[in-house]
Amino acid sequence: MFGPRLQGKVALVTGAGSGIGKETALRFAQEGARVAAADLKGETAEQTAKEIAAAGGEAIGLQVDVT
Repeated sequence: MFGPRLQGKVALVTGAGSGIGKETALRFAQEGARVAAADLKGETAEQTAKEIAAAGGEAIGLQVDVT
């Protein structure tokens, strides 16, 4: 399921707890990137990271306010 296109890269995705941000984080992971999933809501960011890990990817969930 995980491709080599982004192998060896790290992606920081803001808004990764839901919507477009979450889908972006999941897609980057599918392409082989290690993902830092950041969101205002720490629990949703962590859930995204858990989904990535469950599928065999590498991710961390972070509670972040980028304003």
